[in-house]
Amino acid sequence: MAVQTITTIDLGNLVIDVVRKNIKNVHLRVYPPSGNVQISAPLRMNLDTICVFAISKLDWIEKHQQKIRSQVREIPREYIDRESHYLWGKRYLLSLVELDTSPSLELCHDRLILQVRPGTNAIDKQAIVNEFYCQQLEAAISPLIDKWERLIGVSVTSFSIRKMKTKWGSCTPSLGTIRFNLELAKKPTECLEYVVVHELVHLLEPSHNKRFIAFMDAFMPKWRFYKSELNRLPIDSN
Repeated sequence: MAVQTITTIDLGNLVIDVVRKNIKNVHLRVYPPSGNVQISAPLRMNLDTICVFAISKLDWIEKHQQKIRSQVREIPREYIDRESHYLWGKRYLLSLVELDTSPSLELCHDRLILQVRPGTNAIDKQAIVNEFYCQQLEAAISPLIDKWERLIGVSVTSFSIRKMKTKWGSCTPSLGTIRFNLELAKKPTECLEYVVVHELVHLLEPSHNKRFIAFMDAFMPKWRFYKSELNRLPIDSN
């Protein structure tokens, strides 16, 4: 059974959640939408050492909190008729059809037609929409990985799609596995391709150092533009 302890450190105008567990390194994260801060640290690390680490990162924390709090957020969805939804950067109107049959979602011209049973609640409607997004992403990611594996010279063991709070993607280089944020289905396809390249390059270089940047510049010279565009777009407020 995993062992962990949870506490907080108070730095005046900043309270940080501290989770000590069976890990090797310290991880610092700032979570949307309000900029809550969490430090994950090894069990052996005492609270004073963690506090010193937090103080050394105050400028970084403030910068990321400002970035998160200023980012435009989508209006919470109610999954009602004529509500706006996005796929690959394009806006579609939701058409709600209530029929006593299996639920479905299909794209038709400028509309997303959501068929549900009468009385279906918003949470279940969201699950149907998310499954549609997941299918769209899977179909788009597979050929992109095939393309960039050859260009970069790496091999992906597997990829998955999930809701992620703070990242567009993540990679475990030792296993060759990649995870993609479900929200990418709403963004332009060139933004998705940037994230695919970003994560595949991590198979060559795990950190975001000069070597990683040099690889990105070589494989995708416009990556900074795509990154900026992706981070400029509204994010899910849920």
